[in-house]
Amino acid sequence: MENPEVNNNDEELKFENRIPLEGLKESVESLKEQLSKVIVGQENFVELLIVGLLSNGHVLIEGVPGVAKTITAKLFARCLKTGFSRIQFTPDLMPSDVLGTSVFNMKTSEFEFKKGPIFSNIILIDEINRAPAKTQAALFEVMEERQITIDGKMHKIEAPFMVLATQNPIEQEGTYALPEAQLDRFFFKIEVGYPDFEDEIKILQTHHDRKGKFPETEVEPVLSPDKIAELKSQIHEIIIEEKLLGYIAELINKTRNHPHLYLGASPRASIAVMNAAKAFAAINGRDFVIPEDIQNSLKPVLGHRLILSPDREMEGMTTGGVIDMIKQSVEIPR
Repeated sequence: MENPEVNNNDEELKFENRIPLEGLKESVESLKEQLSKVIVGQENFVELLIVGLLSNGHVLIEGVPGVAKTITAKLFARCLKTGFSRIQFTPDLMPSDVLGTSVFNMKTSEFEFKKGPIFSNIILIDEINRAPAKTQAALFEVMEERQITIDGKMHKIEAPFMVLATQNPIEQEGTYALPEAQLDRFFFKIEVGYPDFEDEIKILQTHHDRKGKFPETEVEPVLSPDKIAELKSQIHEIIIEEKLLGYIAELINKTRNHPHLYLGASPRASIAVMNAAKAFAAINGRDFVIPEDIQNSLKPVLGHRLILSPDREMEGMTTGGVIDMIKQSVEIPR
């Protein structure tokens, strides 16, 4: 008699979600399935990209050369039935090369605005820290407000709009550090490491089996702009209790008063943690946030926003270590 009771309870639990998340879970699984055809051993990277997309955020991807940062971003964009644009940042790149410029039309005797590559849906910026401050500053308005103002005219960017920017952590010569204001506009910073031994073998096998075919031919588009907008609207409806909002606020507040930190997190970071936690809950089939969702969001959201005090940085401490300390110091709500 015990088994039927267990099954009934399971069935009741399935109907507790007031938001139908089955379609969202299916969409996420199909996206992961397409990427897994080529990408090996980067499950966390892929999941964070999906969370960033559902949360309407931009993503900064950092890793040494050759760990599939660019190809993963390209394939991720290919899985979406949206426009895609790739911009290689270089020291001589000008803002007009990114945003566009006004060109005089001889026939009409008027200036016409020629859109730059930023006018697309998924934008891959390779080596974002290669461009000087003037060009990086050109991204401030478009990343935050999804619009560009040129010659006094405002040009809206069509949804969805997501910037995926890569940078190498070890190259210093010829690079320009991203200003804090721009770093704060990135929803996540994803650090991509080397694959483990077993995954490296799978990478070699996958590359061998492809017989020289381009990786882009292996994946198919699975999400349309309308579907993406629908999934994003579902994320907004995810329930988060007031005590969990207090938990987020306390975690963020600790970063502003921590002795090991020179710069703490902004209110924009608080909102990002909440939105990321909602997305983590949704892709796990829940219409409510739990503390683990918040904890999973902390390092990707805060890692690039916090600045260590000079003394602690010289001692080899990391922002990740400080985030762990803060997590342990704040009581988890029950």
